[in-house]
Formats: sequence, structure tokens, C-alpha cells
Amino acid sequence: MSHPPRRIDHAVFAVHDLEAAALFYRRLGFQVRARNRHPWGTENRLIQFGTSFIELITMGPEAEAISDFEPGRFSFGGFVRDYLSRREGFAMLALQSEDAKADAAAFAREGLGACEPFSFERTGHRPDGSEAPLAFTLAFAQPPGAPPAGFFTCQHHFPQNFWNPLLQRHENGASAIAEVGLLAAHPQRYQDFLCALSRSCAERSDRGGLSIRLRDARLTVASVEPVEADLQLHSVTIRVPDLLAQADRLEKGRVAFAATRTGLGIPAESAFGVAIRFAPRR
Repeated sequence: MSHPPRRIDHAVFAVHDLEAAALFYRRLGFQVRARNRHPWGTENRLIQFGTSFIELITMGPEAEAISDFEPGRFSFGGFVRDYLSRREGFAMLALQSEDAKADAAAFAREGLGACEPFSFERTGHRPDGSEAPLAFTLAFAQPPGAPPAGFFTCQHHFPQNFWNPLLQRHENGASAIAEVGLLAAHPQRYQDFLCALSRSCAERSDRGGLSIRLRDARLTVASVEPVEADLQLHSVTIRVPDLLAQADRLEKGRVAFAATRTGLGIPAESAFGVAIRFAPRR
């Protein structure tokens, strides 16, 4: 049975100072939600869109609770800890899943990873302050060569409690993650992996990169030599309704950016290690 390409579920941005990162994203015009604490030692704040979100994540005061990696078991907290020991930035990419346990089994059969699915629950809060149960199951996939970039699928067990139009109202009018950009010294090395993960096909660019169409978005892999690692998550493109208004917002917020014919770009060194691009809403 064939399946449509996956959607982006969320992008995980690892930061040292969660409050400073939240303040920065508010200056960009985003609604940033309250701090959440995970039982395995990390804390996050979320920026939600219609079908995807950004997760700002850091180490919490109980970092000693983080478990190390074991054969067949992925340590989410351990990955964030190890990533932040090297740098801040775009640490992990999650695509949506209808059945994460089935994804984990498929990844094992296809040689994309042999980790058990990871399930967890927490209490969420609606805009009115009331509580609602949230639960997720993650299935992890491992690119060849084990670069410091994480990939997994995410199944929401109570999606009606997570996705909320009131949480998707941003001052800048942002509506979606339109593109995720990766850098690789050898993009073709990861073509089969990314196609299997996304359930889509890749197109090769004239400059040796890749482009993979997802549902409502795209993955691109630029050929860059050298890069810090052979495969690196690097950028997100966010759609907004008014680029002129967004440029004015960035100027007033004293955020460094560059304007091009196709959008506005904030360099990674100005945005906690993630290159951010704003593109016009279609």
C-alpha cells in the first residue's frame, strides 16, 4: 500500500538559554508558549503553526537524570546534551507519523535504525489555562555515517489536545514551515535515507544538491564543502503574509537580516545557530 509523502511535524532547535531564545523569537513576531519540563532532563518551549511547530529545547536542572545511549534504545535527552556540548542549532527533524511503532519496525527492516519506539506523556495547557493530556510515540531513524543530526517520526495520540488555532496566531502572520534546509559534503550519500524517511523521491539540482517534496513543504540538501559534519540540519523557511511588514518588524527588533528577491534571511550566527528565512505566503 503506497503512502503520501510525510508532513513536517516539528523542528528541534537546541539552545543553551531557553528564555533568551524565546525572547528572540518573540522579536521575530512569534507566539512562544510556556516552558515545559520533560522527565528525562530537558525543557522546551513551542511555537505552533497549523500542522507543524518549532521546539526550542535546552537542558533542565535535572540533567543528571538523562540516560546514556544503549543498544536498541535512543536517548532523546542524551542526544540534546551531546549536541549542546558541541554547538547550538538545528539538532533534530521530526516528520509526522500515523503509526510510529510501525515506522520503527519498517526502519529496522530497511536498515535505517534498530531503536525501539519511544513513548511519553505529559500534561498540556490550553490557552484558557485548563489542562489536557498529551501523548506521543517517536520512531528514530539513523542516517549513514551517524552524523550529529537527529531524525524521527512523531505520532500524536491526542492531536485534538495539541493543535489549537489560538496557539497559531502570530504577530507576523506565520502559517507554516515551508522548507527545511540541510548541508552535506556529499548529498547523494543521504538520498536513499531521506527518501525512505519522507516517503518521497528526490530530484537532483545542477549544483549537486537534492530537493525532496513533502506534503505542504520541501527538504533541500545543498552541496557544501567543507561542512562541520557530513550532514547538518541548517535552516527553516517560514511563510508570512507580508514581507515588508516583517522586514520592518526585524529592523525595529534590531535583528540582523538580508533581503533578497525571494525573501528575508537571518544568518545562523544571529539566531542561535539556525538560519531562518521568511518567504511570502502563497
